[in-house]
Amino acid sequence: MIILGIDPGTRVTGYGIVKKTSEGVSHIDHGELRPPRNSPLPAALKEVFESLMEIVELHSPDAIVIENIFYGKNVKSLIKQGHLRGVAMLAAPLNGLPVYEYSPLEIKQAVVGYGRAEKHQVQQMVTVLLRLPSPPPPDASDALAMAICHAHSMRKEQA
Repeated sequence: MIILGIDPGTRVTGYGIVKKTSEGVSHIDHGELRPPRNSPLPAALKEVFESLMEIVELHSPDAIVIENIFYGKNVKSLIKQGHLRGVAMLAAPLNGLPVYEYSPLEIKQAVVGYGRAEKHQVQQMVTVLLRLPSPPPPDASDALAMAICHAHSMRKEQA
């Protein structure tokens, strides 16, 4: 099973793709989508959507995983993040894919073993678990962590 994790952010959307087999979880690809900083929101959403559709077409995932939105102090940022989550979620049904959501606590628990782990700890564990030569960028690392979380949460018969 190929799993695409997406970490939608207001400036950077991370993605990470892993493959789950009976032998474990392995790395396929990761990266960060960065629309130009001065792009109007609709243009940025379009760019992220088109990039995600290309990634789905290239890697043919079986599932998409997105982090549940969480509360924050900046309402404007949360609203923009909500728009980006919607764009990411739309890529799933347009490609006949299921969407799974996990809380930040669940993701950190699955990857680090501690639900209150810090970002650099998640990044370090993703590097170790996927046997990467160097740590992925932060948002790509978060997306890979989501995919790993789903791989570990799946029933064995789904592999």
